[in-house]
Amino acid sequence: MSLKKFLPIYLIFVSMGMVDAAGPMVSLARESFALSITVATLLPLLGYLLFGLLSIPMGVLQDKKGKVFILNLGLGIMFAGLMIPILSGMYGNMVVDSTSLGQFYRILSAVLLIGAGGAILQVGGNPFVRDISEEGEYSKNLSRAQSFITVGSSLGFLVPPLMFNLFGLDWSILFPVNAFIVLVAMLWFNLAKIREVKQEKTHHATLKSCLKLLKNGYVLAMVFGIFIYCGVEIALASHAPILLSDKFGISVEKLGLVISWSLFYLPIFLGRFFGSYILKYISPTRLLIVTGLVAIIGVLTILFTNSLTMALIGILIIGIGFANIFPLIFSITIDHMPNHQNELSGLMVTMIVGGAFIPLIMGSLADLTNITFAFIVPLLCLCYVIFLGIINYNKKIV
Repeated sequence: MSLKKFLPIYLIFVSMGMVDAAGPMVSLARESFALSITVATLLPLLGYLLFGLLSIPMGVLQDKKGKVFILNLGLGIMFAGLMIPILSGMYGNMVVDSTSLGQFYRILSAVLLIGAGGAILQVGGNPFVRDISEEGEYSKNLSRAQSFITVGSSLGFLVPPLMFNLFGLDWSILFPVNAFIVLVAMLWFNLAKIREVKQEKTHHATLKSCLKLLKNGYVLAMVFGIFIYCGVEIALASHAPILLSDKFGISVEKLGLVISWSLFYLPIFLGRFFGSYILKYISPTRLLIVTGLVAIIGVLTILFTNSLTMALIGILIIGIGFANIFPLIFSITIDHMPNHQNELSGLMVTMIVGGAFIPLIMGSLADLTNITFAFIVPLLCLCYVIFLGIINYNKKIV
């Protein structure tokens, strides 16, 4: 593997992860604007709604224009979104106007464009890794690349408390920090001039050809698996800090985000990074079953404990279990039907829209009952992930 050609791609994957900042923004916006959990979850709702609206059209456009064009388009739209709050004075010294939700609406507008950029980047970035991978190395390389998405996701957890404790800056400092990274990614990618592999086309991707694939039961099950996983990841990212705050009295901005990150996204990062090496010794289908079971153990720990220590252990176990689910589902599906990679990429990235709906369901359940009981939502979702692992394992042995 040539590290030189992968480095700018890794930075693009960091940029993709910035969409996940909508998760910790739920708890931060809830504190800043005195919102209910349900209203605060509008942030991931809008951020991930664009995945559902744009991904299939972008997959079709990618078939015509190529992955390099799509990646540049995604970076440009994401940068524009990050500039909205910056130009509105939200860059670390935000003065909250308690008489109006105008600031919150501008943040929603920014998250909308950031989500659009992230959707477009996912459509182009995941199959682009296959273009620059050696044969048989795609699952391993995609797991490694996906670990850098976790770096971008981590910014939403680490930057606010770091800047608050060091410089007294509020969480809106996220916007200029992320804008700088996206700008560097765009410049580096274009200066590196990495070429995609042009596939021999037996057909052209269209909206009809994308939707036709859903008639294949296997494709439908795997695509829905992406919906489930992405929804439950963002639901846990947004509700773990709320669990620590509401149940154990830990301040979100000062410490809750750091604890949630160190026990959730840090294990995901490490799991994906080292998962690329584990895949040398275990098949992707078996690893999918194992990681799903580990995550379920973590959720059960949270559901049945009133101990802070056990809750923290539960979050840690979930992070370890979550690490490789997305890249495994994605790469297993693409490798199953490589001639349809543009359509499959569009369909699967569309299903990242799960990040808009499942956090809303979990937040509504938390408002109706309590934050602990709301963890029944990720438990049910992870049972479906186990089901996917089993059908792929059976498919392989048959």
